Amino acid sequence: MLLCTACLVGLQLLISCCWAFACHSTEPSPDFTLPGDYLLAGLFPLHSGCLQVRHRPEVTLCDRTGSFNEHGYHLFQAMRLGVEEINNSTTLLPNVTLGYQLYDVCSDSANVYATLSVLSLPGPRHIELQGDLLRYSPKVLAVIGPDTTNRAATTAALLSPFLMPLISYGASSETLSVKRQYPSFLRTIPNDKYQVETMVLLLQRFGWTWISLVGSSGDYGQLGVQALEKQATDQGICIAFKDIVPFSAQVGDQRMQRLMRHLAQATATVVVVFSNRPLARVFFESVVLANLTGKVWVASEAWVLSRHITGVPGIQRIGMVLGVAIQKRTVPGLKAFEEAYARADKGAPRPCHKSSCCSSNQVCRECEAFTAHTMPKLKGFSMSSAYNAYRAVYAVAHGLHQLLGCASGVCSRGRVYPWQLLEQIHKVNFLLHKDTVMFNDNGDPLSSYNIIAWDWSGPKWTFTVLGSSTWSPVQLDINETKIQWHGKDNQVPKSVCSSDCLEGHQRVVTGFHPCCFECVPCGAGTFLNKSDLYRCQPCGKEEWAPEGSQTCFPRTVVFLACQEHTSWVLLAANTLLLLLLLGTAGLFAWHLDTPVVRSAGGRLCFLMLGSLAAGSGSLYGFFGEPTRPACLLRQALFALGFTIFLSCLTVRSFQLIIIFKFSAKAPTFYRVWVQNHGAGLFVMISSAAQLLICLTWLVVWTPLPTREYQRFPHLVMLECTEANSLGFILAFLYNGLLSISAFACSYLGKDLPENYNEAKCVTFSLLFNFMSWIAFFTTASVYDGKYLPAVNMLAGLSSLSSGFGGYFLPKCYVILCRPDLNSTEHFQASIQDYTRHRGST
Repeated sequence: MLLCTACLVGLQLLISCCWAFACHSTEPSPDFTLPGDYLLAGLFPLHSGCLQVRHRPEVTLCDRTGSFNEHGYHLFQAMRLGVEEINNSTTLLPNVTLGYQLYDVCSDSANVYATLSVLSLPGPRHIELQGDLLRYSPKVLAVIGPDTTNRAATTAALLSPFLMPLISYGASSETLSVKRQYPSFLRTIPNDKYQVETMVLLLQRFGWTWISLVGSSGDYGQLGVQALEKQATDQGICIAFKDIVPFSAQVGDQRMQRLMRHLAQATATVVVVFSNRPLARVFFESVVLANLTGKVWVASEAWVLSRHITGVPGIQRIGMVLGVAIQKRTVPGLKAFEEAYARADKGAPRPCHKSSCCSSNQVCRECEAFTAHTMPKLKGFSMSSAYNAYRAVYAVAHGLHQLLGCASGVCSRGRVYPWQLLEQIHKVNFLLHKDTVMFNDNGDPLSSYNIIAWDWSGPKWTFTVLGSSTWSPVQLDINETKIQWHGKDNQVPKSVCSSDCLEGHQRVVTGFHPCCFECVPCGAGTFLNKSDLYRCQPCGKEEWAPEGSQTCFPRTVVFLACQEHTSWVLLAANTLLLLLLLGTAGLFAWHLDTPVVRSAGGRLCFLMLGSLAAGSGSLYGFFGEPTRPACLLRQALFALGFTIFLSCLTVRSFQLIIIFKFSAKAPTFYRVWVQNHGAGLFVMISSAAQLLICLTWLVVWTPLPTREYQRFPHLVMLECTEANSLGFILAFLYNGLLSISAFACSYLGKDLPENYNEAKCVTFSLLFNFMSWIAFFTTASVYDGKYLPAVNMLAGLSSLSSGFGGYFLPKCYVILCRPDLNSTEHFQASIQDYTRHRGST
């Protein structure tokens, strides 16, 4: 309450100061007042303000020669017409008349004077201090105007404690919608929030991401520039240059020359000008003077259709002008109303003497002198603005209609407080010449903008409506075929700091602005998401991408499938080997007591054939998708089976050497070897050692199915982990050691009797075994693809086949094809020949 009282005291002092220096005692012009049951106030800029040095607070003299404002005049007449139509209506406010008090707000001081006058009580011209402001009843119920954001903010701040409705026809700043600060403010012009969003969408529509931004001093221009900069930046549009045209700007002064120089140096083709009309005129006169051409100028609604701007000499050379304009509306009968006003006999204009009433802001001597030939022409821009003032009058009337209960056909007269009317105005929803009039919770209208382009193709300036914007959310609808660009071949001008990158190339910022960048291709395994053009994102684990890709592709899962031709060949070969092993086992069982089978090892041959068969069976684990049992058994079972075969082969060769070469020389060793079953013991110990290695391998370095992603970017390799373990290396080295031992024993027996001499075949088979595994490891070092398991299987199959072919096939040949050599006599003859040969040597 103390704060409120202090505010009212300040208001009272201020109004006293204003009246002390203004000629307020004189009677206003009759055109500015109209008696009625309920009064409205209208604040219109009938004259333009002037900048002058003042040494004391005073109301600016509005009615000055050469300062008449044609645009404000049409707004003024639109309100008078609206009130007259409402008073002549028999349905809107029957048996009730509206009156008005109109004020010329040519300056900020005149605006404050008018606002305080509105708040004064009827009769005594003062503001009475009261404890309950809701019961305060000033002479005016609602205010229409003023025109600019600065003045509307001042008026709204003064009227808000009294909750007096203030409906502006021209103040579009977003800050005025903050109800906490301006609870009684409404407007019939769209909020700048939507204008800014529309302008940003317009920039995005044509791909303009590098712009210059110029505003005018004052709330309208500066707040608009701030909002536009924020939204543009959020949408990836960069500001190459930004500046504000000051209130005191003059064409050709240093400040404007510097601004023009910076605009010329900026590489942006598009310049957004968010300015009021007076400073926009100064700005474009400076643009023409600086010969700044070839630009695209994006205009705010305040000046886009103003003849005050299009009348700048030489402005048609500056380039292309696009802009956001209030949707074109007309006030039916306004032109005829103004003509009737001009023809009416208003008497001769009173002379203006010193200390006369010409200082009042309710006088327009130039208006009184109009004739049908000298009256201002009503242009499209002024007509649209006049409609907003006209619509505001009707909004107040419809609010009163509800408040006074006029729906019954008769209005109930009585005292009305401003806050009651404000409540009803917020609820209005009516059609005015096919236009829906209503307000949202912030007091903003539900209307739209037109997108227009200046057209200088004819003898005179005109404009083309390209489309419109609607909300919420804001959406653009533009017919681009109507646009005639000023560049070559009617191409859309470019305004970018850096051209767009090729697909799959990320932007690497090179300066302070994200719009200035270099293009770098995304590496393999990464892609460029269109939602973030500045960072290549990695593909998923199951995906891949080549260099410079903008999407990821699913990896191909590969393994040695059974359906492939390579697999069929290897399967057939392995199956054939297994059948040969089984057939040989049957053949040896059938001829078990023959010298050939006995010399080959007798029953030991079945262990050797069985170990080879086990190794052959393990090779089937290399086909198809790897499973846990296959990974556990395929390498370990092969290693163990081949170990048993090599152990038998080694001990068999060693035993022949002992019999033929060392039995006589070392009888004790021979006797111990035979008595303790040295051959069987060696095979058991050797096989047990490999079994221990394999079990340790399976426990410590357990082979498991795995999905390998590193070797090929586009493939997922299904394989087992055994090749990467120490157990695999130990098992292989052990078999290598046995192979060398078998090779040495076989080589030592190269001079044994012919029937027992296996050195050539066994040596050849072991050499082939070495070559197979050397070839495998060489291939594995240079190739790590899908067919590596096939190469591994081929090496194993070669080892088994060479062992079988080098040891068993010659004996099968003798049994089947040379039965004459499979006799005791032949073997005894061979031994006798060997004995005679050694005796002679």
